[in-house]
Amino acid sequence: MFGCCGCCSALRPRYKRLVDNIFPVTPQDGLVKANLEKLTFYSLSSPEKLDRIGEYLYQKAARDIYRKRYGFVIIAMEAMDQLLLACHSQQLNLFVESFLKMVQKLLESTEPQLQILATQSFVKFANIEEDTPSYHRRYDFFVSKFSAMCHSDDLVENIWEPVHMDKIVPSLLFNMQESTFHTNESGEEMPVPEEQANDPPMLAETCMRELVSRASFGHIRAVLKPVLRHFDLHKLWVPNLFAIHTFRIIIFSIQAQYSYTVVETLMAHLDENSKSSPTIRTSIVDVLSKIIAIAAGESVGPSVLEIINSLLSHLRDSVKHGTSQMEEKMYQDALINALGEFANHLPDYQKIEIMMFIMNKIPFPLNENRSPADNLLQSMLLKSLLKVGTKYQTIHLNTTFPVSFLEPLLRMSLAPDPDMRLLVQKILHTLIDRHNNLEKLTKPYVDVNEMSLILEKSSRPDLIFINKHGPIIYDALYTSLQMDSNTVKNIEAVYTTLALLCVELASSETAIDLLQLVLGIQSLSLNSTVLSNAQKFNLHAIVISLLTLVPLIVNIQPLLDYAEKLVAARKQEAPHLLPDLQEQYPANCELANKLPHLLVDQMALCESVKTGGLDPTRLAQTSPYGAGGPGSVIGNPRRSWVEVSARGSVVEINNAAEVDSVSSSPGVQRKLPEEELTFESMKKVLTEPPESRKEMEAERREQISHTFRTAPFSELVRKTQPKHDALQTKLNEIFKSLSMNEGGRSPTDKKSNVPVYEQNFPELFVH
Repeated sequence: MFGCCGCCSALRPRYKRLVDNIFPVTPQDGLVKANLEKLTFYSLSSPEKLDRIGEYLYQKAARDIYRKRYGFVIIAMEAMDQLLLACHSQQLNLFVESFLKMVQKLLESTEPQLQILATQSFVKFANIEEDTPSYHRRYDFFVSKFSAMCHSDDLVENIWEPVHMDKIVPSLLFNMQESTFHTNESGEEMPVPEEQANDPPMLAETCMRELVSRASFGHIRAVLKPVLRHFDLHKLWVPNLFAIHTFRIIIFSIQAQYSYTVVETLMAHLDENSKSSPTIRTSIVDVLSKIIAIAAGESVGPSVLEIINSLLSHLRDSVKHGTSQMEEKMYQDALINALGEFANHLPDYQKIEIMMFIMNKIPFPLNENRSPADNLLQSMLLKSLLKVGTKYQTIHLNTTFPVSFLEPLLRMSLAPDPDMRLLVQKILHTLIDRHNNLEKLTKPYVDVNEMSLILEKSSRPDLIFINKHGPIIYDALYTSLQMDSNTVKNIEAVYTTLALLCVELASSETAIDLLQLVLGIQSLSLNSTVLSNAQKFNLHAIVISLLTLVPLIVNIQPLLDYAEKLVAARKQEAPHLLPDLQEQYPANCELANKLPHLLVDQMALCESVKTGGLDPTRLAQTSPYGAGGPGSVIGNPRRSWVEVSARGSVVEINNAAEVDSVSSSPGVQRKLPEEELTFESMKKVLTEPPESRKEMEAERREQISHTFRTAPFSELVRKTQPKHDALQTKLNEIFKSLSMNEGGRSPTDKKSNVPVYEQNFPELFVH
C-alpha cells in the first residue's frame, strides 16, 4: 500500500511536489526554507509554471482556512510573499492574480490575525515597482474592504470613548504612583537610570505621554476628567507632589495649541471643589501655578482675561467666606501666586491690560465704614496688582501709567487703611524703578554719595508725562502724608516714591517741582494739628533726605553744599530731625518750630538754585501746597490739581476766550499777553532758538496757573480789570465811529437815551 502511495506521489507534477515539500509536518515548525529555495529556483527556471504554482498554493490555503488550520495558511502566505519578491518575469501577472485571490480570501475571514496578515502582504505587494502598468487588475474589493476596516467598530475600537478612558487612565496613574517621580526639590526632571527605563512606572509614564500627545482637541477632556476623578477618589491632592508631576507630564506632552484647555479644565475643577477644604483648594491652585506659565505662551485675546477673571473670582469668593482662617489665607496667597506666574510669561502690553483689569475690580469708594471683608478684598486685589507689577518691565512711564490706571491708583493711595496705602506705594515703586535703584532708596538717607545710584538721562516722553501728570502725583503723595494713621513704613514708602521719581526723571523742571514739594512737606510738619510729634520728626527727616538727593541727581552744587550744611547742623543740635525714622522719640526732643535755623529756608533755597544755574522764580512764589491742615476729603485729591490735569486750568480757558474775542473784533490786533511788538522783540524772535522760546512760554503758563491757584480773589480781579477796561474802551470807540457815520446819513434819527454799546459789561461777566 505504501508502495502504491509512493508510486502515485511520483506521478504528480513536479511543481506540486515542490509546493507540498515547503510545508512541515506540524505548523509550529514553520516554513521549510531549504525546500522553499528549491521552489524558488524552479519558478525562476520555468516561469511559465508560476500561474499553476500560485493557483495550487491558493487551493491549499483555502482548504486550510476552511479546516481552521491557520498555521498552514500563514506558511502558504509567507511562501507567496517570497515568490512574489523573487520572480520578475512576464508571467508574474498570472501569479499576481492568484496572490490577490489569496489576500482577498484572508480578508474575508473573520479571524483578525488573518486579516492583519493579508493587509501586511498587500502592503508588500503595493511597494513592488513594476516595469509596465497592468490595466486588467481590479482593486475595487480591496478599496471597499480597507475603507470598511478603517470604520469598523468591531476591529478598531474608539479608545477615546469615556468607557475606555475610565479604565486606561486610572490604570496608568496607578502604576505611575509607584515611581519616585524622578524629580528633585526644585521640580526639575532628572535623568532616568537605564535599568529603570523598562520598569512598570516608567512604561506607564511613557504610555501617558503618548496618549496625551495623540489626543485631539475633542479628546483632551476625555483624558483629563479621569485624571481629576482619580485624584479626588484616592485623595491625592494633599500632598500634591504626584499631582504636580502628572500635570507636568500632561502639559509638556499635549499639543501646544491645546495647552489652554488643561488650565481651563483645572479651573473648572476648582469651581467644582468650591465647598472643599481650603487645603485641597490650595493644592489644586498650586498645581495650576506650576503649569499655568506654560499655557500663558499660547493664550491670546479673551482667554487671557478669562483666566485672570476666574482667578480673581475665586479670590473674591475666598475673601467673602473666610476672613480669618490661616488655611484660607494660604489659599488666597496661592491664587495670587498663580496670577503672577501667569502674567510673568505674557507680553508687557498684556500685563498692562491685566493691571488695569484688576484695578477696575477694586471696589470704590474708599471710606472707613466698609466691612472687614471689603477691606480684605481691596487688600488682596492690590496684592494681585503688585504681583503682576513685579513681573512687568517699565520702558516709558506714559505707557505704564495710562490715565485710566494712574488716577484710580492714586485714589487708592489715599485709602483710610495704612496697610493699603503701603501696598499702593509698593506698586508705584516696582513700576517706576527701571534701573534697580529701589533697594538703595527704601529708607531716607542723607549720605547720598555712598548710594552708587544708576542714573540715565530722562527721555522726552517721560518729561512730557511728568509735566502733564506730575501735579496730581505730587498732590496725592502730599495728601497721604497728612494722615495721622501713617506709620514709619508709610512715610518711608512715600519718600521712596519721590526719590525714584527724582532719579528716573532727572531734569531741572522736575527738580523745581520736588523742591516745591519739599517746602510743602516742611510746612505741613510745622503747621499740622493732627500729626503726632514723631510723625512730624519723620517728615523733617524725609525733607532733608530729599534735599540732599535732588542736587546730586540734577547736579546743583550750591544746593548740595547748603543741604550738607543743614545736615551737619542737625547732627549737632537736633539729630531727631535726621534719618533713621522712628515710631517713638524721647520726650526731650525739641520741636522744629523752636529751631528755625535748622529748617530749610525758602530764600536760601532760591539763592542756591539760582547760583546753580536754574530759574528760582517758581520756587520763590507761594507754595502750591496747603498750610498743613487736615487736607481734603480722604480719597479725593484737592480739586485744583485734578482740574489742572483733567480739564486744563481756569486761566487757560480765560486766555483762550480773551484771545478769541479780540481776534474776532475789527480794528483790534491779536497780541500775546505781556508781549510788545518792537524791533527788539522781533529781532529776539528771529535770533533766539525755538527751544528757549518754548521754555519761556511753558514757564509763563505755569506762573499764570500758579497765580490763579494761590492769589486772593481781589488780586485776580485787579489783574483782570485793566484788560476789561481796554477792551471796553476799544469797543466804545468802534461803536462811536459807527454812530457818527449813521448820524451823517440820517441826522433826524437821534435818541436821548444812553446807547447800549456805552454800557459796561455786568460784573458777573467780568470776573
